[in-house]
Amino acid sequence: MSSSAADTASASEAFNPQLVDLDTADPRTVVCYLNASPNDYDGRVGLRISALFVIMATSSLTTLFPVLATRIPRLRIPRYVYLFARYFGAGVIIATAFIHLLDPAYEEIGPASCVGMTKGWDAYSWPPAIAMTSVMFIFLLDFGAEWYVEQKYECDQADISIEKAITTCPAHTTDGANSTDDGNTSESHDDCHDSPRKQSTTGHDAHASHQFLHSGDQDAQDAQVSAAHPTAPPPTGTHSSHDHSKDTIDIESHAFLTGDSPASERIFREQIAAFLILEFGVLFHSAIIGLNLGVVGEEFSTLYPVVVFHQAFEGLGIGARLSSIPFPRRLGWMPWVLCFAYGLTTPIALAIGLGVATTYESTGFTASIVSGVLDSISAGILLYTGLVELLARDFLFNPNRTRDRTRVLFMLACLFAGCFVMALLGKWA
Repeated sequence: MSSSAADTASASEAFNPQLVDLDTADPRTVVCYLNASPNDYDGRVGLRISALFVIMATSSLTTLFPVLATRIPRLRIPRYVYLFARYFGAGVIIATAFIHLLDPAYEEIGPASCVGMTKGWDAYSWPPAIAMTSVMFIFLLDFGAEWYVEQKYECDQADISIEKAITTCPAHTTDGANSTDDGNTSESHDDCHDSPRKQSTTGHDAHASHQFLHSGDQDAQDAQVSAAHPTAPPPTGTHSSHDHSKDTIDIESHAFLTGDSPASERIFREQIAAFLILEFGVLFHSAIIGLNLGVVGEEFSTLYPVVVFHQAFEGLGIGARLSSIPFPRRLGWMPWVLCFAYGLTTPIALAIGLGVATTYESTGFTASIVSGVLDSISAGILLYTGLVELLARDFLFNPNRTRDRTRVLFMLACLFAGCFVMALLGKWA
């Protein structure tokens, strides 16, 4: 046992709550006493075993749904069903970061916690610092992966260079010629202001496909997909279609999700590292939830259904993120393994919790440190993924975002519904 944990234990034993004088008592001793709770496991093994299988089934199925929707040939699902799964899941990830990870981290190692008042931990507010470090690390990983892939495939981003447009583009003269300050004429005005829709390199094709994967509905991209994949059937759901198929997603037009083209390989390399980090953070969070569910006492009756919904909604977010990654054929097994890894984590942790149910103390000093640090790291991971990878790329920086007002409002409604429902579940778990 560490010296800090030993000091906490001895202080709790010496502390007499019946004789405390709040004017002279050590605040840390009072807080540690209030936070400490003995093991209150109350049996109900059969019910806990049923929770193991129910959580495994719901977590796996909700995670698999978005992946199945984009990878099974000739599968057609209602477009709005897929959009609901995708954007409801995005809202869930954001709410999980704030309500289910960052807030508990403050309770476990924050300044007002027993750990946070202990010498060595009381010098700083650690939860936001750890979360910020996690965000910046994920940013470096994401940027480094994209930089590496661009260098490897010798391609540039297709977006207009604002810096170039402002500092180096020649002025457009009245006679149609482009001239610079020294009187020289540039080759063409169009060459300076390259259109992002201009298809010239493999890098641009990859970038366009990347934007397609980040779109909830790609009105402008349909033509690009058809051009890049002439053998694919015409995409459905466009404004030019007036039959019943406009409300379904033709998964055959998503065939490049499992291809070996340079564009698919590039997108895979860009996204897989960030996703693995995301799943790493979610798996830690799921393990802590399962462990606590295995040892909790009278709160089990309330916590059981809440955890089922929690894991199901979180699974939608993981599955939606996973469904947009084009895995090479040699790694066709990977998305299914990643789905089942999420589905099995909480049940396995619950089983471990049942094994140590009479001895494990979730509010112990060491357990609080481990849980608080992991929650802070996971919060940073989910914050970056939710705000940057999902919200920013889908809604703000996606040139192929749908112009359909009804569809955009539906996507936003799903997003906010996911945030609201997951935040509401935070009242109990």
